[in-house]
Amino acid sequence: MYVDPGILLAAVGITTLELAEASAVGIALYAESKRKMVFLSVAIGVAVIFIPTALAGSFISIFPLVYVRLFSATLLLYFGLRLVRSARRSFRYQRQGFKGKPEETHEKGLMVTALSVGAVEAFEAAIVLVALYPNNYDSTLIGVSIGIIAVIAFSFILHSQIRKIKQAIMKVTVSALLLTFSTFWYLESAVLVNDLLLIPIFLVFFFVVYVVSSHNIEPSRVAN
Repeated sequence: MYVDPGILLAAVGITTLELAEASAVGIALYAESKRKMVFLSVAIGVAVIFIPTALAGSFISIFPLVYVRLFSATLLLYFGLRLVRSARRSFRYQRQGFKGKPEETHEKGLMVTALSVGAVEAFEAAIVLVALYPNNYDSTLIGVSIGIIAVIAFSFILHSQIRKIKQAIMKVTVSALLLTFSTFWYLESAVLVNDLLLIPIFLVFFFVVYVVSSHNIEPSRVAN
């Protein structure tokens, strides 16, 4: 079994990012309802997406690698750009003190909300994971497992503080990572590229995404 560090980190990054958001919502719902079932609902929503994605991912490797890379690069480019917009919103909310809308307080509404949040966040991650599985299935699966374990452990230890965590920098980092691999795989589809090129590409993307996301944010207009 060959473990690709880059793919492993990409899988860990996107899994941790999306599931941390789902976990934060689950904790917020639990704080209001004191119903532990909300965590089970989030987990079911995640499993409904992640399990079929993992099973299907093992069969995608039958396609020629060059086409897989092009398809993967396009998916990573798409989601990387989406994360740039998401990071910009996170910086704006961070500076304006955005607190979000209150969640549904009825039990049925809580469970449906938790289930849908788990599924949506898992689907966001699956868009990237489907692109990673064919390139190195084992590395992607290990990365997903590490990400899930990290979120569970992190949520358990910091359950009272997780809603206060700033996710803007994390989104910038993951976005830069996805754009880096998108660019790298586009290049690899045409020419032989040294893996060391990933480092400068990532640094450039991180700087660009950070500047685009954090600069020229409208000043806070939160009412006193």
